[in-house]
Amino acid sequence: MSVTVREHESEEGDAQYLRRVGERVREARARRGMTRKLLARDSAVSERYIARLETGQGNISILLLRQIARAMNLSAEELVRDAPDHPLELTLLVETLRRLQPTELAEARQHLNAIFAGATVRMRTMRIALIGLRGAGKSTLGALLARDLRIAFIELDREIERIAGASLAEIFDLYGQVAYRRYERRALEAVLESHDRAVIAAGGSIVAEAATYDLLLTACHTVWLTAAPEEHMSRVVAQSDLRPMAGNDEAMADLRRILAGREALYAKADARVDTSGATVAASLKRLKAAIERAR
Repeated sequence: MSVTVREHESEEGDAQYLRRVGERVREARARRGMTRKLLARDSAVSERYIARLETGQGNISILLLRQIARAMNLSAEELVRDAPDHPLELTLLVETLRRLQPTELAEARQHLNAIFAGATVRMRTMRIALIGLRGAGKSTLGALLARDLRIAFIELDREIERIAGASLAEIFDLYGQVAYRRYERRALEAVLESHDRAVIAAGGSIVAEAATYDLLLTACHTVWLTAAPEEHMSRVVAQSDLRPMAGNDEAMADLRRILAGREALYAKADARVDTSGATVAASLKRLKAAIERAR
């Protein structure tokens, strides 16, 4: 029975999504003063197919949708986005930002945060967030740093479990990645609301969720703890987590790919502390020095 209900809800959601895509195509065409016939000619997609698409009856292929988008000088992403349409001002702001160079984008973000985020440099340094791959030392160094600073130490994963009433494994198994990301955002917001001063150990993948990561960067002095991939692996194993030992070569290759994919995101942190080949005491000293430089 529950499977049937879920399947029905999924089908209903799919139908609503197709109608939303169709409405976007129709509205974009109308804004440009294009008839269906003209759009069909410019996109090389039949007028009948476009009519079905606009009424939410056509489950169009991504390649055909790209042709339709290009004919209206749009990106396919603008048509298939699974979220409400952006306000006009946001759309115009995004277009302005697109024209900036990477260094100018970083400067623009800093200006926007300074004006609208409401977190001064002093306020941010009162909360220290540690990011990095598993085995970087976030839990070990975070607990020691919090003890020395006499402030709370918070592992965001534990807060997620508390809010969800389930372990991380159960969240992923029962509800999936999307639910985990929602709980992660709620947990971070709750921590920021209740703690003016704290050391926060964030999950290694928090950088992959742009909105949540931006909130972390805005509200906290963020430090990227990094180490050589081999050390990441050996530390995880030393913590009695033997999962990486299954097919070790493949696990190491995966770890390197993850690090390569996240490196540019981790690098957005305010500081970087390399713990490779260092004792816990030496790494803690480096971490304290990085934080002191920000004050």
